[in-house]
Amino acid sequence: MERLKVHFLGAAGTVTGSKFYLETNEVKILVDCGMFQGNKELRIQNWEPLPIEVSQIDVVLLTHGHIDHCGYLPLLVKQGFQGSIMGTAPTLEIAKIILEDSAKILEEEAERANKEGYSKHDPALPLFDQHDVVTTLKRFKSIEEEENIGLSPHCSVRFRYNGHIIGSTFIEIDLFGKKLVFSGDVGRLQDDLLDPPKRPQWADYLFVESTYGDREHPEEDLESILRELTQRTIQRRGTLIIPSFAVERLQSLMYLLWKLYSKNKIPNIPIFVDSPMGINVLEVFGRFPKWHKLAPEEYHNMCNHITLVSSYRETWETIDNPRPKIVIAGSGMVTGGRVLTYIKQLADMESTSILLVGYQAEGTRGRQLLDGAQELKMFGKYVPIKANVQHLESLSAHADQKELLYWLESVDNVPEKVFLIHGETEAMAVFKDKIQEVFGWHTHIPELHETVEILL
Repeated sequence: MERLKVHFLGAAGTVTGSKFYLETNEVKILVDCGMFQGNKELRIQNWEPLPIEVSQIDVVLLTHGHIDHCGYLPLLVKQGFQGSIMGTAPTLEIAKIILEDSAKILEEEAERANKEGYSKHDPALPLFDQHDVVTTLKRFKSIEEEENIGLSPHCSVRFRYNGHIIGSTFIEIDLFGKKLVFSGDVGRLQDDLLDPPKRPQWADYLFVESTYGDREHPEEDLESILRELTQRTIQRRGTLIIPSFAVERLQSLMYLLWKLYSKNKIPNIPIFVDSPMGINVLEVFGRFPKWHKLAPEEYHNMCNHITLVSSYRETWETIDNPRPKIVIAGSGMVTGGRVLTYIKQLADMESTSILLVGYQAEGTRGRQLLDGAQELKMFGKYVPIKANVQHLESLSAHADQKELLYWLESVDNVPEKVFLIHGETEAMAVFKDKIQEVFGWHTHIPELHETVEILL
């Protein structure tokens, strides 16, 4: 009988840092390799080497390209990983964009900290640099969705569409006759850009995300909210700042605003997208039309209607532009990126509105804004907040409790165990009770760095 050890190295008891290490005598697999975000005690863990023998890992399987699922890859390679990093073609393209962008930001932040002297470290160093990313990308290996890939004599894997972002999948691992299913982040049943997620039919061991396991997304009239905020911005001759994740959310917002304009529901207010990473992701949409619902003509019309800001000089030109305007800029939780410059310069004006879209993790500036913060610390200084702050939840790319239960419903067997991952403590506790009530399945909430042994 084969023993499997599952090491929960991230996204256990928290939403970020997804890393699940499967260890058998025959094969050693890391499912996702994400960076921790949010609270300082979590972020500090990004600097720690993994508590496993990294050089022994045979393969990394990526569910999708978000930073909390792929951002630790350069550090894994630095620690001695020499295997392949597998994912769908769009996932690897997104991961490439995110890693290159992250390296650039990390290098710039270290440089700024050294120049302005606000780091405790002397000198401040980036977590990883662009050279580390180049080395990492050499290990990427593209996999077709639904293709069965043999990893060892008693192990095969299959990547299956799950509609969270472009290229996103859940992963089925057949290991010594048992099927392990890793949900990744499950997408929405109804989405402007993506098809509904496929669902698993069988799972002996199920690892399922629970970000919104305790709630359903509210029924929000997106059109009305965006119209009202646009009108307010025009009347006050201000700026509507929308911090946005560069992947999927940014493209969804572009599509929503373009659709409102094309239906004459909002005036021709200038719309700027200031996210080099988001613009690169937009090109991925152009290259992989089978992975989304946008027709080529719609895609081109939308891109032509919106001003894409590339250089930092153009960022300042956009800030100085006195016309009422909408600016979509990264990052979505206000943790870094170009949006910090806009908020630093414009958030102390009552004519400014800030629209937060989707999940805001504990410890992020986005969560502080959501909780009514009067000031935010940025670049070592405090910025007063006088802007009107609003929040949209229904644009989330994560399934809510009802959609997660629907996703689980298609599993024909009774899983031997369900592990709840990717959620804050309260959300997971509620979701655990709900799974017990609806399905009667044995459910466990692993702690960070917990190891579970399974007999296969």
